[in-house]
Amino acid sequence: MGLGRIAIVGAGAVGSYYGARLARAGEDVTFLLRSDYEHVKEHGLEVRSVAGDFYLDDVQCAQSSEEIGPVDLVIVAWKTTSNAMAHEVISPLLGPDTAIITLQNGLGNCEHLADLFGAERIMAGLCFVCINRLSLGVVSHTASGLIRIGEFVGGKSARLEKVAEVFSGAHFPCEAVDSLEKALWMKLVWNVPFNGLAIAEGGVDTAVLLHERGLEAKVRAIMAEVVAVAAALGHTIPQSFIDHQVEITLPMGAYRPSSMIDFVEGRPVEFEAIWETPLAVAHRLEVPVPEMEELAVRIEAVL
Repeated sequence: MGLGRIAIVGAGAVGSYYGARLARAGEDVTFLLRSDYEHVKEHGLEVRSVAGDFYLDDVQCAQSSEEIGPVDLVIVAWKTTSNAMAHEVISPLLGPDTAIITLQNGLGNCEHLADLFGAERIMAGLCFVCINRLSLGVVSHTASGLIRIGEFVGGKSARLEKVAEVFSGAHFPCEAVDSLEKALWMKLVWNVPFNGLAIAEGGVDTAVLLHERGLEAKVRAIMAEVVAVAAALGHTIPQSFIDHQVEITLPMGAYRPSSMIDFVEGRPVEFEAIWETPLAVAHRLEVPVPEMEELAVRIEAVL
C-alpha cells in the first residue's frame, strides 16, 4: 500500500528528482508545474543519476492546484523564497486528512506551514543529496540521496514510518527520526558553510572552495559554530559528523550548491532560512558565533 495521491509543489531539482523516483516506483504523483509544464507534458522527465539514468515519458502534471484537487500528501520542494505563495497554492490540495512534508532548506518552514494549515499536518525531510536541474525536464543526480524525516509535533509516528518505508522503496534511502529539530541543525552543518562561502567567494563550486582556495579550515570553523548552537538547544552532534561532511564533499568535484546557483543566475537566495534565522537562534541563546556572523555580512554584501 502506497501513500495515496501525492502532489509535488515546487518541481525544481529536488521536487523533480524525488517525485520522479516515487512515480517510477508506482506512486500516484502529480507535479504542479509552471515554466516546465509544456516541455514535461510533451517530453517527460529525465533523471541522469549515478544510481542509473531513467526517463518518465508519461508524467502526471498540472498548471494549477485547483486542477489537481485534494490529495493525501503534499510534498513542498520549492525554495523558501516562495513561501509567501503557500496559502494560495497549497490550500486547494488539502482534504481533512492531507499531510504536508516540506523538503526545504533552513529554519522556519514548518512553523510557517503550521501557522497556515495546522501543526498536526506537518512533517519535514532533510535531503542529503547532490542534484541540479540541468534544463527543462532534466535533473542531474551526482551523489547520495538520503532523506531524514521527522514530525513537526512529537516524535516518530505510524504516519512518519509509512512515509519512510515508501520513500525507501522508491530507491532513495529515508530515515524516520525522533527529533526533527536536531535533523534540521545537522543539515545546516553543511548548508551554512558551503552554500554561504560559495556565494561569499563570488559564486564558486565546492572544488574551488576546498582545493583552490584552501578554505577547509574556515568550513570546519563555521560547522563547529553550527554544532555549538545545536548543543545549546540540547542536541549533541559529534565531531565525527563534521569530519564526515568534509570527507564526503572533498570528492564531489565541482559541485555547485543550490544557493550559489540562485546567486549567479540572479534569483532570490534563501538568506533568511539558512543564515539569518540560525544566527537569530544563536544570539537568543547567547552562543558566540563570530564565523557565522562574518559569513552573513559577506553574503549580504554581494546580494
